[in-house]
Amino acid sequence: MAKGLTTVSDFAVAPRRNRAPEQIGAQKGVAIKSDAAPTVTQAPENQSPQPRPLGGEADQPANLVIAPTEEARRERATTRALQREESRVRLRDLKRARDRESKHYVNCPLDYDTKKRLEKAALENDVKMTVIMKAAIDQYLRDNGY
Repeated sequence: MAKGLTTVSDFAVAPRRNRAPEQIGAQKGVAIKSDAAPTVTQAPENQSPQPRPLGGEADQPANLVIAPTEEARRERATTRALQREESRVRLRDLKRARDRESKHYVNCPLDYDTKKRLEKAALENDVKMTVIMKAAIDQYLRDNGY
């Protein structure tokens, strides 16, 4: 078997979208450095590229995002710990509720005619047989004072 010659030009490729510098910075999570000259793909078509100021103003927000103060770090850690605790408590409560409503099976033999009547009732009413049996047992117990 001979391999065919396939090149990149054989495949259709969509052109890249032009994105604003704010969107690119938001995706990366850090501010864009002004050392590199802005390119055509970074600036939208309807705006002219503007150089960013060098030095103090541009570095301050980036430093706050990267290195928060000790107080902010402590506050964030406390918030996360409280959220984890709330989640843990909710999960425990859900598990307890599920255990309370857990299924307890009862096995009872039915004669052929009763089973066929039960199947027919379930099919005609579009209900499961277990739902019918549970309702019948519940009704019987209520009628007899249990």
